[in-house]
Amino acid sequence: MSDVAHSSVVRLTGLTRNFTQGGVTIEVLRGVDLSITSGQIVALLGPSGSGKSTMLQAVGLLEGGFGGRIEIAGKDASAMDGDARTVLRRDHLGFVYQFHHLLPDFSALENVVLPQLVSGKGREEAETRASDLLSALGLGARLDHRPSQLSGGEQQRVAVARALANAPALVLADEPTGNLDEATSDRVLEEFLKLVRGSGAAALIATHNERLAAKMDRVVRLVEGHLVEQPPREAHL
Repeated sequence: MSDVAHSSVVRLTGLTRNFTQGGVTIEVLRGVDLSITSGQIVALLGPSGSGKSTMLQAVGLLEGGFGGRIEIAGKDASAMDGDARTVLRRDHLGFVYQFHHLLPDFSALENVVLPQLVSGKGREEAETRASDLLSALGLGARLDHRPSQLSGGEQQRVAVARALANAPALVLADEPTGNLDEATSDRVLEEFLKLVRGSGAAALIATHNERLAAKMDRVVRLVEGHLVEQPPREAHL
């Protein structure tokens, strides 16, 4: 394969994050290094409170206060101002959260169309893209339904389609099936992984579920603020 196919979508070098509470400094991330290449799906494991969400916040350029270097699509986000980070986030990142955060007054289709319109895509093209994604997730007959008319699994499928709508280079997901029962969780994750792999995007998916993590290409684990790579034989390749 070409060098382009193996290009790094995200590279973290010496990433740190400290919080101060009651005069006490808490080191959450203590020099995290990670590189994810195009097409890789990486599970980020760790118990609650280990710093998984904090790390995703850093990679997603959602807040400041981090030390070290964050490169997204070859661009050093660490050196950017807020406006430049917003553009980088809009153009290269997609997000899926544990709770779907859909707009309640808009249909499934509209929820997936809106981020495309914000990025400058025309409505007709955006609706076609949204329809294709939702249909691929088994929601072709639910395009006009509002979130309140959808099941939890269906709502999370819409959230997945929304995250992929602008063809991001990197998808970040924080416990994306954590609110679903096991059977629904398995189905949604399988569809999510299939779509991400088909798009050629990379993904970093935070979870505490070892069984779900084993379905991904690589598994890394946050241990006392440091990132430890799990041997490949223990992951589903």
